[in-house]
Amino acid sequence: MEGYVVEWLSLLGRWTHLVVGIAWIGASFYFVWLDNHLEQPAEEAARQRGVGGELWAVHGGGFYNAQKYTNGLPNMPGNLHWFKWEAYTTLITGVFLLALLYWYQAEIYTIDPGVMDLSKPVAILIGIGTLVIGWLGYDALCRSKLGGNERLMALLLIVALTVIAYALCHVFSGRGAYMHFGAMLGTIMVANVFFVIMPGQRAMVSATEKGEQPDPAHGIRAKQRSVHNTYFTLPVLFVMISNHYAMLSGHEYNWLLLIAMSVAGALIRVHFVKAHFGRPTPIPAGVAFVLIAGVIFAIVPKPAAPLDPSLAAVSLDEAHAVVLSRCTACHAEVPSQAGFAAPPAGIILETPEQTLSLADTVYNQTVVTRAMPIGNLTGITDEERDLIDRWYRSGPGAE
Repeated sequence: MEGYVVEWLSLLGRWTHLVVGIAWIGASFYFVWLDNHLEQPAEEAARQRGVGGELWAVHGGGFYNAQKYTNGLPNMPGNLHWFKWEAYTTLITGVFLLALLYWYQAEIYTIDPGVMDLSKPVAILIGIGTLVIGWLGYDALCRSKLGGNERLMALLLIVALTVIAYALCHVFSGRGAYMHFGAMLGTIMVANVFFVIMPGQRAMVSATEKGEQPDPAHGIRAKQRSVHNTYFTLPVLFVMISNHYAMLSGHEYNWLLLIAMSVAGALIRVHFVKAHFGRPTPIPAGVAFVLIAGVIFAIVPKPAAPLDPSLAAVSLDEAHAVVLSRCTACHAEVPSQAGFAAPPAGIILETPEQTLSLADTVYNQTVVTRAMPIGNLTGITDEERDLIDRWYRSGPGAE
């Protein structure tokens, strides 16, 4: 029953997280696009009112005229729309999923004794500390003198994130490391909204209500954090789907692959932002695609070495015996492993015939990426992985 409840909480949590995340990212992307397409107001009256830029658009059968006031308003409107709950609910649902899967079930998804033999409480504390320290370090960097130099800031962030990715991948399982890295970036994004962007907006509104000129520093700080958020978005989305691709998180150099894909995502976003400004350049997107292509070719599985003819052949029954003892706890019609109400990805390995029909999957997951058993829950040995390797290369996977 516990596994069934966790499964439903996971499903509903993911669904909600996806919905509110789309709402937040959609609004964020729209306002970045809008800000980058504003033109000088055509009418003098608009400029006199303090309108610094405007945009005409057509959508859904109507015409729209968006205007941005440079600093403050002559009069506060009666109904002012705020954009904040999209970000907050994304964080709430994201932390819920992190706690449900990677903390409550840390022994499954976060801890890998082959990487570091952590106790569950220690793993949870490291996970929480990653989110908190990540935000505090980033915020301190933004508020320092270095924060005013965006290029230097970008370089320092890449260095810091590389160190964090390396550390996480040498403490947690690959999947757990990736998720905590993405959760840290997501936490920074929401904290930017809560601690910098929203206070700045409230100060602007308060000054306008009092008939005072708002301090432009609030807008400058908020703009910086908004720009950072838009560049963090694609790396976070990459991490959200990375748990389906053990070829990356399970790789020996998973930390380097994580940084390469994250930088590629940020560069793709740079390409679109520059295109919004009417200054498109192929360089950011070109570098991004070179990075992605580099990752693709760098992790191409090496051709298997010829089998030693002196080694005895491994039968299907011998290979399935390993699968039965190390994989079927999860991959059964009714899993016996706590926390699983159904076999992951619908893969069932209860009979030799099922193992044979899924030979490629069994081989790739247990030998090539070594991602399974997840967190090595069942304690598969190198000798058993070698046995599956010999079985596959001398039978189902032989050329």
